[in-house]
Amino acid sequence: CMHFVAVDSCLYVMCALVLTWYTDKEEVVLWMNTVGPYHNRQETYKYFSLPFCVGTKKTISHYHETLGEALQGVELEFSGLDIKFKDEVMQTTYCEIELDKAKRDAFVYAIKNHYWYQMYIDDLPIWGIVGEADENGEDHYLWTYKKLEIGFNGNRIVDVNLTSEGKVKLVPNTRIAMSYSVKWKKSDVKFEDRFDKYLDPSFFQHRIHWFSIFNSFMMVIFLVGLVSMILMRTLRKDYARYSKEEEMDDMDRDLGDEYGWKQVHGDVFRPSSHPMIFSSLIGSGCQIFSVSFIVIIVAMIEDLYTERGSMLSTAIFVYAATSPVNGYFGGSLYAKQGGRRWIKQMFIGAFLIPAMVCGTAFFINFIAMYYHASRAIPFGTMVAVCCICLFVILPLNLVGTILGRNLSGQPNFPCRVNAVPRPIPEKKWFMEPAVIVCLGGILPFGSIFIEMYFIFTSFWAYKIYYVYGFMMLVLVILCIVTVCVTIVCTYFLLNAEDYRWQWTSFLSAASTAVYVYMYSFYYYFFKTKMYGLFQTSFYFGYMAVFSSSLGIMCGAVGYVGTSAFVRKIYTNVKID
Repeated sequence: CMHFVAVDSCLYVMCALVLTWYTDKEEVVLWMNTVGPYHNRQETYKYFSLPFCVGTKKTISHYHETLGEALQGVELEFSGLDIKFKDEVMQTTYCEIELDKAKRDAFVYAIKNHYWYQMYIDDLPIWGIVGEADENGEDHYLWTYKKLEIGFNGNRIVDVNLTSEGKVKLVPNTRIAMSYSVKWKKSDVKFEDRFDKYLDPSFFQHRIHWFSIFNSFMMVIFLVGLVSMILMRTLRKDYARYSKEEEMDDMDRDLGDEYGWKQVHGDVFRPSSHPMIFSSLIGSGCQIFSVSFIVIIVAMIEDLYTERGSMLSTAIFVYAATSPVNGYFGGSLYAKQGGRRWIKQMFIGAFLIPAMVCGTAFFINFIAMYYHASRAIPFGTMVAVCCICLFVILPLNLVGTILGRNLSGQPNFPCRVNAVPRPIPEKKWFMEPAVIVCLGGILPFGSIFIEMYFIFTSFWAYKIYYVYGFMMLVLVILCIVTVCVTIVCTYFLLNAEDYRWQWTSFLSAASTAVYVYMYSFYYYFFKTKMYGLFQTSFYFGYMAVFSSSLGIMCGAVGYVGTSAFVRKIYTNVKID
């Protein structure tokens, strides 16, 4: 016989944990979910897309699918097996498959591609494989006997195990009997701890994980210390030099060698180029940071992995609820930069991230429909998502924009902006904004790339991510490193009398996304065995969305920190 054990890391939806109590002989439903290639985690199809037969029991109450499940391709269908609480069932044939050539070819294809299937009993996932081939790969066998062992504690189900037996050779024009049995056993597992068996502490709490966190933490201490020491000492010298210059008369000052960041005080607060796009990116980045922070906090408090799709649904709900953050930061920044087409800016800010995500999903959806995969998003779900964008996200964004423009939209800069832009002097090649942008993302990426491996593995492989304390620590470390790096980059840029710091600070932090996306290529080719157009498109499409969102968030964090630094240094220096 063969016992299949695997762990699924599905994202699950935010809904209250349903505590199910059973009475003796009460019906227990076995839901059939999806089937698909083991190496292609997201390429899934309806269970009965393979020519399996259905059990004899036909009637059952309707199952309501949630938004998160629909987006993830969860396709629960009733198995037709008659299972009652604490009622043991000896091996019983529940249906027969008339195996013609077409059905045999379908099963052979599935076995060659290592197809596995997923089932649910009382929201507990169960996995099994379709069949196996002999050593020569000539004969193929189907597992026909599902041996279920269900553990109960009181009147609740706390454990489910599946053993696949009954290996039958696939021969055309034969009948294959499908059977099952159910054995009930008492268990000491508490209902609240029943998902612990699916977790993998040896993987997520490995010494390498702890070491990477410690390494990143030491990087933060080093960077903060370096920034504090260099900038404080350098700025003190700058202030002393500028104070000395203030005491000179006009003739001495004209003959003196003036240089440094003070010389661009009349241009440093000049509006950035393309202020509408820039403000929208900053607003979206602040919203992504808020969503990340809140979702991680919720995940630390609640075990979101115990409900199908809860993480995805939580993210959608929090993203919609935090839309005023986007409007506030984007709208206030656009107003400070003198923008007048604020309604257009509000629309761009509100739909920037949803358009990027929905556009990618729309493209991948065509491929999923071609493959008849369960990941194809139903039309009704698309309409629901569009309604959320139009009737929740947009109005809340409007509220945030109005508040931002009225509460903090005044350009109260410490220095007056000159009417004529100052010419930017020539400087060394490594001080050019393009070079600073390319190099700025290296250290932030270095502080998170180990955590990226664990996050990628939990999403693209069969692990449930549950160490959200680590993720919160990494998020804090990433923000600190990003701010420190962008402040240093901006200081050197201003010292070279180049006042184009807004886009430079944003892009130097956002370039972290480029390194993350490059790392995703390495992960795909060397850490997975994915194949096929659908899985490849799904992987690189959504990795592009993830990397872009991470880059926008890092860019916004870097800009906000750098903006505070720039205001501080120009507030503390005397300007004529």
